[in-house]
Order: sequence, then structure tokens, then C-alpha cells
Amino acid sequence: MTTTVPGIPAARGAIDALGPAELLHRLRARGSSAEDSPITHIEHVASRAGRTVPWPPWVQEPLRDAYGFQPWEHQATAASLAHAGQHVVLATGTASGKSLAYQMPALSRLLDDPRATVLYLSPAKALAADQLRALIRLGIDGVRPATYDGDTPREEREWVRQHSRFVLTNPDMLHHALLPGHARWAPFLRRLAYVVIDECHSYRGVFGSHVAHVLRRLRRLAAQYGSSPTFILASATSGDPADAAARLTGLPVTAVTEDASPRGAVTFALWEPPLLPPAVETVEQLAEAAAGAQSPRSGQTLHSGQSLHSGQSLHSGQSLHSGQSLHCGRSDADLLADAAGTRTRRSALSETADLLADAVVAGTRTLAFVRSRRGAEVVAAMARRSLDEAVPGLGDRVAAYRAGYLKEDRRAIEQALLSGDLLALASTNALELGVDLVGLDAVLICGYPGTRASLWQQAGRAGRAGGEALAVLVARDDPLDTYLVHHPEALFGRPVEATVLDPTNPYVLGPQLCCAAAEAPLRPADLSLFGAEAAREAVEALTRSGALRKRPTGWYWTHQGRPDVDLRGTGGAPVAVVESATGRLLGTVDQGSSHAMLHPGAVYLHQGTSHVVDDLDLDESVALVHAEEPEWSTHARDVTDLSVVAVREYVDAGPVGLFLGDVDVTSQVVSYQRRRLGSGEVIDTRPLDLPPRELRTVAVWFTISPRELQTAGVPQADIPGALHAAEHAAIGLLPLIATCDRWDIGGLSTANHADTECPTVFVYDGHPGGAGFAERAYGTATEWLRATREAIASCGCTTGCPSCVQSPKCGNGNNPLDKEKAISVLDAVQAALTAARP
Repeated sequence: MTTTVPGIPAARGAIDALGPAELLHRLRARGSSAEDSPITHIEHVASRAGRTVPWPPWVQEPLRDAYGFQPWEHQATAASLAHAGQHVVLATGTASGKSLAYQMPALSRLLDDPRATVLYLSPAKALAADQLRALIRLGIDGVRPATYDGDTPREEREWVRQHSRFVLTNPDMLHHALLPGHARWAPFLRRLAYVVIDECHSYRGVFGSHVAHVLRRLRRLAAQYGSSPTFILASATSGDPADAAARLTGLPVTAVTEDASPRGAVTFALWEPPLLPPAVETVEQLAEAAAGAQSPRSGQTLHSGQSLHSGQSLHSGQSLHSGQSLHCGRSDADLLADAAGTRTRRSALSETADLLADAVVAGTRTLAFVRSRRGAEVVAAMARRSLDEAVPGLGDRVAAYRAGYLKEDRRAIEQALLSGDLLALASTNALELGVDLVGLDAVLICGYPGTRASLWQQAGRAGRAGGEALAVLVARDDPLDTYLVHHPEALFGRPVEATVLDPTNPYVLGPQLCCAAAEAPLRPADLSLFGAEAAREAVEALTRSGALRKRPTGWYWTHQGRPDVDLRGTGGAPVAVVESATGRLLGTVDQGSSHAMLHPGAVYLHQGTSHVVDDLDLDESVALVHAEEPEWSTHARDVTDLSVVAVREYVDAGPVGLFLGDVDVTSQVVSYQRRRLGSGEVIDTRPLDLPPRELRTVAVWFTISPRELQTAGVPQADIPGALHAAEHAAIGLLPLIATCDRWDIGGLSTANHADTECPTVFVYDGHPGGAGFAERAYGTATEWLRATREAIASCGCTTGCPSCVQSPKCGNGNNPLDKEKAISVLDAVQAALTAARP
């Protein structure tokens, strides 16, 4: 099989296409021997035959004919439960045909009852658009499916309200438009038969808690209009899907989990980028990838005025063969660490760009998942440049895909990938959820996506037509990724995580009750829907504050406008980044990151061009910037204070204590460092005058007595560095047991805390009221801290590195840190807890 590159003469544009197994063989040949191979583990997942069953007798003939095939057993089982009026969640693997399971009962009802309606909710516009195309292809008369989202023109929205019987939308539109305007949707809600919640495992943390109440508001209004819809949920394989679906909807839900669909064989490789030699690179090389390693919430902004270019290239006249490797250069994380004299690994971004270029050379259709929008752009740009230097025009077969693109651009990219015009795509998780990308051969995952559910969801994008597939997890230089590539048993053969959400969070419940009251007065009978006693306490507090007013008929919203509630829980409106000279909007940054990323003097990167922040107006949520290419990067420094408000639970383990409770966290960005590009030399530290930010949240913490530390070999002088290193590693490993990202949580360590009067390590949820992560950490503390200890001990560095105890978001510049003494601390804590909680 050959793939012809458009616009290039056939002699130079033909590529011998390799299958997934052949591609992996080429990739693993990068090392000169098995010992220095970047592949730490290869897992082979066997193929599986499918089991079909006859169509359920209630499915009409036109619907059977439209599909033209028999359903898999799990599809028919879930569909029959929903048809019988039972709320059901189907939790099976990627590409197992979950769409048919909800389409069967929903479309059958629409055919039986010409007035019935269906509401479909998805977390991503791309997924809703994909489902719309599938429904239109079926050609069922009278259904009139339509999307209702931010891309829907206003002139079309009225038609959707009046005529569509199968509306595809998302929780944000349901919250901001459909429910507040329910009077205009009354005919639709009155006849609502089914509510479909696709990819329901994605609703977790604060966002999931908000969505849980949005669904309760929907149920309340539907009941007021006389309908009681059946809920059908589709989920990736997850821990206890029935319980998670019940917490999300507030309803009893039956789970169908046995997957009867066929599956092609999957080869899954764990890939650890190689260690770099301790050499300082040029400023040009540093600038080359400065856009890439910056996490959107890390508080470190790096400057790049240079275009991306390859660290190694091929002359355009060279022949191109499928085993050829292209190397795309090194990232700023690599180079800054080298400049500081620290031995680090090549960045996952650079490594993923190399692998993506290699896949194009091999003619293998590949999708690379990258965690940040900026990272996706950089990976695509590096791969394109490397390919163009090999064969001009070959880079056109690579593109980036992320949220924020115009609707037309997103659809064009999706179509180009499906048609084969594109061979490779670097995407954020915008393409993780359900979009039917048939014919992909390989998936590259740049950094662990945070949960095993997301890992398998992304890996499942390849081989969707039942063919053999390759998935490669490229580890970032951080504790969790390093732990996973050396402990494959933590990924393979284990059930995926349970979804964590907490609808009783008062910082979620209160605002959602205000939204409900603004839509229709809250009756006493409604409170059981929103959480009974917790809802009653919240309503009373809202009445005392004046947000609600109690009347004989219920509680009323007292203000003119609707409540301003952000489902994503980002802590307010995003800060707009505006170019001073032109007034052009460059982008936005969430409130939580704005102090660190947009403080006066910060270097802000936008599409490869650096800007310097002139002013940050927090009242107006605007940062003014001007274009400039300084010879330094900026790094914010902050101070954090934490006080214990209340202890919910605790374990007394003698010299060690483990606690779960409510805390107040006060943090303030107080200064920033300017560091010279190339050398990492600190030029100066400049003070900042920014207000402190306060957070009431939930934390887990452990204490250990000074005497026990002394016994463990940790003298008084080494306690701060030991606890600090243990804190960093514990934060990095928490996503292993809770469905969170390290950017969702924070930490604090101290040799003597005022409230505990002991050496203490705190780890807290980074959202008001908590998001359930600290509770999960408390319940699995022994497993969590054991993994933390193993991650530190198994790292090959001597004094600590980004793979074990250094943190990319440390406000103290990763100082002090004591790797060896952190192991001693964790050994002592784990031994005491194991004895107390066998």
C-alpha cells in the first residue's frame, strides 16, 4: 500500500505505508541497544470476537432497515431496559457502539409517538456534530435532529425550538439558555421522552457536581410540564458506573457493563524519553520550543520570538523510506533544566513530535493527544517543519486540532482526516470523546491524561474498524508519568477509577439553587431533589443573605438578572489578554491562573510571538500587553498560608496522624524572577502588589512527631526539605487514585504548623468547597503514599528532579528539597498507618 502526497511528484511523494506492528518495530530501533530503548513495556491486548443478537421485537422495521445489521448483545440489553422505562448506563469500551444503544429506544419512541421529543447532551461540540451526522444518515422521517450550541446561528435557534424532535446540545447551553428560557421550550419539555447523557464519565469534580444539579433542574421543570423522561447514559469503562450515574442524575440507574463488541488487537507501548546530556543549548534552540512545555496553569511563561525549526533534518533530495526517523529538536523544559545543571529527560512534546513525523514517513494514519492547546499547536508545527525539511510539502499532511478554532475550520480538519488528506493530527482531548474517526492506525498520548478511563478512551481512537492498532504513552518528566512507565501493573489489568463528584458541595449547591429559583419558585418538596438536608440548610443561608425570599408558595430569586454561575468552576470570568496598541484580543486566561501568568512584567506567549504585560486590571478582567522579545523568561513566586477550620475524620496512628477536614487557604503572588534565556541565570527578583486570594476547601493531611522523624533519620535541619519533597511527589501521584489532575490540587508543607503543632504535609482541593479529591486521598492513603514512596525511590537521580520531587508549579522555586529524607518520612508514615489501618 502506498500513500501519495498531494502536490508532490510521485517519485518523491509516495510513501510505503506500514502497519502498527511494523511502525512499532521501526520506532523501538531508535535505541542502539535494548538497554537504552525508550520503550519500558509493551502490552499486547488480544483481539475479541463480537456477539450479535436479534433485534428486540419493539424496534420498528424502518429502523432495522436503516441500520442494516444486527445489534451487539450489550446494545440490545441496554436499549431494552430503557424501552421498559428503566434509567440505564452503558459502560463499555471505546468503539463498542454505545450510540446504537440509545438510538434504538429514542428513535423507536419518536416513530411510535409523532409528538415525543429527545434531548441529547454531550461534553464536546465535535461529538454532538458527529452524532448529528449519524442521525441524518439514517434518514428517519419526522425526527428532524438538530444541534443547539454556541455554533448555532441565532436565526436557526427558533427553528430548533419549534420543530426539532431530537435536540443535541451540551450542559452549558442547557444551563445558560434552555432552562432559563424554559417557557419557550415548553412544548419540547412537555413531550420529553428520553434524556441521553453521552460520555458521562467526563462529568467529574466541580464540573460534574454542577452538571448533576443542572440535570436535577431539568427533571424539576420537565415534571412541572408533565413529563418524566427516562435517562440513558453512555460511559467509558469506569469503576462502579451505576453509582456514578445515580449521583449524577439523582435517580436509580441500572448498569450494563459486559462488552459484546468485536475488538482488534492492540499493542500498547510505554515510552520514556531519553536522558539528556548536561549541556547548555543556544538561545535559538531554547526559543524554538518555548511555546510547548508551558502548562496553562503553571505560572511560568516562556519567551519565543523564533520560529520552530528542526534539530536534525534531511536534505529534500534524499529518498524517503518508512524506517527513517525525523528529530524535531528539544523543548524549553529540557533546555532550561540543562542550563541550570540538572539532568533531565527530553520533553514529551519533542518526543511526540518526532514520533508523529516518523508515523507520517511510515504512511501510518496517526492521532497524537496533547494535554494543552499550545502543546498541540507546537507538536504539529515541529512535525510539519521536520517533514518539510525532508520533503517539501510533506508537512501539509499534519495539522493541529483544538477547541477555540472556528466551526468551519474544525469541520474541515475532521473531514480531511477522515478522507485521508491528512495523515496525522495533534489534538487536545477535543477528539477524545466519541468522534468516529475510522481508519486510524496509531495513537500517541503525550503525557498521562490523568485517568485510566481517559487513557483507554484515547487509545481506542485507533483501530476503530476492528483492525490492529498501536498506542504509545509518551511519559512527561514528572513523578506520575515516570511511575506509570515503570509500573505497568498500575495501568494494565486494573479497573478504571470511579468518577468523583460531590453535589452537596455548598459552593456548588447554593448557586445552583439560586438558578433553580430564578427558573421557577423553589417549593419545599423540591428540596429532596437537590439533596434534602443539605439543600434545606443552603436555602436557609441564601434566605438570610437576601439572595432568596421566602413566601407562602416557596422561595423566590430576589434579583433582576439571572444568577451568574460558571459550570466549570474556574473562579470567575476569564481575563482577556488585549494588545494595547491595536485593541486586538489575543486570548483569555482563567482567573485562577491570571495572577501568575498575567502579572505586570510577565512574558506572555501567543502563537509564537511574545508579549510583555503592561497592566492587569482584575476588576475589569483585562490584561494589556505589548509585543516584545526580551532575553528572559518570567517565573511568578507566591506565598501560601493554610489554617484548619474543622476536622471531619482522623486516624490516630501513634506518632503519625492522618486527617480529613475543611481548611482556609490564602495565597498571594508576591514577586517574579526574570531568568536569562539559555543559561537560566536569575537576573533579578521584582516585587508585585497583587491581592491575596482566599479559598475555603477540603484537605487531607498527615502529621508526624519530631521524635519519630529523628528516629527515622531525619534531623531537625532536614525536615523542611524532606516534607517539601514528599508533598510535591504526593501531589504528583494523587491522580493515580483519584480522577483529578495535579493542577486541580495544591499543597503545603511545614516543619511546625500552628494548628497541628507538628511537622505537617497538607494536600488540598483547588476548588471552593472541594471537589472530592481529598476525600478519595484520605480513603486510599496507604496505597497513595506507597506509590509516592516508590516513585521517589525508583527514580535514578541523586538529589531530585522533575521525575520525582520537583514540581512545575512550585511557588518556592523547588527549594528546599531533600529526596532521600522524603523517602524516610514516607516510610515512617506508611508504617504507622499500616499498623493502624491494616
